[in-house]
Amino acid sequence: MPAIVILGAQWGDEGKGKATDQLATTETIDYVVRTSGGHNAGHTIVVNGEKFATHLLPSGILTPGATSVIANGVVVSPEALFRELDSLIERGVDVANLVVSANAHVIASYHSTIDKVTERFLGKNQIGTTGRGIGPAYADKINRVGVRIADLFDEGILRQKVEAALDVRNHLLTKVYNRRAIEADAVVEELLSYVDRLRPMVADTSLLLNDALDRGETVLFEGAQATMLDVDHGTYPFVTSSNPVAGGVCVGAGVGPTRIDRVIGVIKAYTTRVGSGPFPTELFDEDGINLQKIGGEIGVSTGRTRRCGWYDAVVARYSSRVNGLTDYFLTKLDVLDHWDRIPVCVAYEIDGQRVEEMPMTQTEFHHAKPVYEFFDGWRTDISGCRSFDDLPKNAQTYVQALEQMSGTRIWGVGVGPGREQTIEVHPA
Repeated sequence: MPAIVILGAQWGDEGKGKATDQLATTETIDYVVRTSGGHNAGHTIVVNGEKFATHLLPSGILTPGATSVIANGVVVSPEALFRELDSLIERGVDVANLVVSANAHVIASYHSTIDKVTERFLGKNQIGTTGRGIGPAYADKINRVGVRIADLFDEGILRQKVEAALDVRNHLLTKVYNRRAIEADAVVEELLSYVDRLRPMVADTSLLLNDALDRGETVLFEGAQATMLDVDHGTYPFVTSSNPVAGGVCVGAGVGPTRIDRVIGVIKAYTTRVGSGPFPTELFDEDGINLQKIGGEIGVSTGRTRRCGWYDAVVARYSSRVNGLTDYFLTKLDVLDHWDRIPVCVAYEIDGQRVEEMPMTQTEFHHAKPVYEFFDGWRTDISGCRSFDDLPKNAQTYVQALEQMSGTRIWGVGVGPGREQTIEVHPA
């Protein structure tokens, strides 16, 4: 399986880092690649009891021998990149095998300024962004006034592009938001300060990855954010600014779709969401509070408390369809150890009608009410289970039911944060 995609199948925070790390322990992974998003993402990985959090870096940075790649579809804050690298270096992690695409776009300081000011201006209508400049950087990319990593190595081009971007941004800041204009010289000076350290890392990553696949090496494409946050296929406008679905991997890495062999969707045994937007199974009662506490549901990148709800099979079927999933990896099953009865959303009720597939319009999704089926809980600690047969019968039944109603086989199940706390349901 030389080309494998791992992506989020809900609203993010599903445990993609654990799934990536788990695969890297069972397969020989030569390259781990981030293809979209920026440092608004977050993966938590526990290695030998030690917790690591990655944001911009692929979680494969913790896999010995693997080359980590930040591909062209990612937007890169040099400041955030080096801050994260330095943090790992201080903890003894070897980060020498990192490659950054020359075509990746740069997040400059003015992008985060615009992001934060815009969110405040929107008031109650705000999207719930991280304020880290990801959306404005992608907007500049689409508007063709973006700065790419390669531009940092030519001061003349860099200055020209920064001035062009700020020409419009400063009118917005001063005349609409009543803020101070941003000086191009200061931005250029800051970006140039990263050049010496960045230059050895930069390469044509599309060529690098295609050559690796030609040699039969294994390339793992690691998703950021998730399907329901996709700018085209998610709960627009409460989405991210890129395409974290499987199709976006090819664009974001510069590889063709015929090269992908396996697409794994990571999904929690319940559902969470950070930020604004519709969430049919969201809980506002004691169950929601307990899921939040027991599951440790606080955003890795944002520090925001996650909204919690029961498993949504409608979302799972939708993710299976739009991504062409070959497998699911189910995480945090152990969080449900504490319930006597576990609801699962199998359909929605919209204006009195039962709907079993994702509603077509934003209005319908906002009005969707979950239709639940109930499963008996197991009320025992499953964190020590290491095979499917070790699980209590009710836990086995729950996993099998989710597999059947979600439309894709469940390859593995996480029963805790550690590398060893994973159960293989079907052979990889």
